[in-house]
Amino acid sequence: MSATAHVYGLLDRVGDALAEERERLELKAIEMTRRNNEQTVAGRHRMMRRADREVADPQQIDAIIATCKIVSLAYTDAEGITIVPLNFGYVFDAESSHLTLYFHGSATGRKMDAVKAAGNALPVAFEMATDCEVVEGHTLCNWGEAFKSIVGNGTASIIDNLDEARQGLALLMKQQAGMEHVEFTDQQVHAVTVWKVEADYLTAKVREKPQPHMH
Repeated sequence: MSATAHVYGLLDRVGDALAEERERLELKAIEMTRRNNEQTVAGRHRMMRRADREVADPQQIDAIIATCKIVSLAYTDAEGITIVPLNFGYVFDAESSHLTLYFHGSATGRKMDAVKAAGNALPVAFEMATDCEVVEGHTLCNWGEAFKSIVGNGTASIIDNLDEARQGLALLMKQQAGMEHVEFTDQQVHAVTVWKVEADYLTAKVREKPQPHMH
């Protein structure tokens, strides 16, 4: 082996060692931000374990929701537990951090049966995510995924107020098609069932894509 090749080989090994040490230090720093002592207590929401990924700023939460197109909604009915992906529109009040999700669809079907069976107040859970991208790790166990997500629960109900239903449809068009100030006639509003979820609680979580290290 030539002296040059030996030097390059040595530099490669040093670089690998430095990368492994950097990852070890990063994991140690992350460990300090984990709430590993949180436990499930009836009637109380536990704190997010990964405090370093929790998003509390209302403007950031709104920005995450604004880039999502699909929300997955879970609920339990007489058939059992189920989950369904849905297009949505929304209103988020930054001052109170209250979220209202709007949906539309047929007046019949499992979802509407469940809402009606619950007295127009169906408990649900929801999740949405955006900017999802696989993140390569230095080792196989260090691979992961960057993401921005919202998880919460609330109550689903059918909207019987014409003006609110009209607003819900307009918000759907804004979120899904980027169309502002869409107007629906009374006939168009009556042609579909518009319903909503009033969120009781939500959390936002972000794992940013790491910046590439320069050797």
